[in-house]
Amino acid sequence: MFPSFTPDYLAFVAMQYFCLLFSLCVHEAAHAAMGNWCGDPTARLLGRLTLDPRKHIDPLGTVVFPLLGMLSGIPFLFGWAKPVPFNPRNLGNLRRDPVLIAIAGPISNIILAVVFTLILRVIFVLASAQIVDVSSIVIIAQITQSMIMINLLLAIFNCIPVPPLDGHYLVRYFLPPHIEEQFERIGPFLFIGMILFARDIISGPMHFFSKIVTTFVEHGVSGFFGG
Repeated sequence: MFPSFTPDYLAFVAMQYFCLLFSLCVHEAAHAAMGNWCGDPTARLLGRLTLDPRKHIDPLGTVVFPLLGMLSGIPFLFGWAKPVPFNPRNLGNLRRDPVLIAIAGPISNIILAVVFTLILRVIFVLASAQIVDVSSIVIIAQITQSMIMINLLLAIFNCIPVPPLDGHYLVRYFLPPHIEEQFERIGPFLFIGMILFARDIISGPMHFFSKIVTTFVEHGVSGFFGG
């Protein structure tokens, strides 16, 4: 059942979409930066080493799919941007460097999630001490919470070891060549199966990390030690 399209709800959707778009741009720019660092300027020369969304938008994955999900009230958001290309012939290490390029994306999302968790902790402390009026920082708190959840989701989703997601490069690193070829061949079937069960796959890790974020925001480091 579709939610009521009130002005407040549409504003919330717009805010979440902005957070998703920014996070996707950071993710893809991180791929491009790592590729350039590993010796391949392909992505940089194509203009992908930027946070400009126009360079990263995939019409289906960055616009249609996420907005339909948000407007329909689906609890987990899915979205993707155009893949960042790299030329293996320019890389110094053909086995290691693709892994580094791949994991740079999820790591960038983890860093964003950590940064915004720290910001949310500061907001919580200031509000609890009544140093700031809660009503005056509601929007900031909502943006911060959305950035945390969206970046955790992107990191977890992209770490699933199924082609073409980033996590499969890490699996490939440990596979012998003949098994690696078979892994790539069955990749599309694995991806379809993963999509069908994506909610079940992601819900557990999301709940775990959300609980960690909540504990830290409300209790600080002492919360992890029962303080």
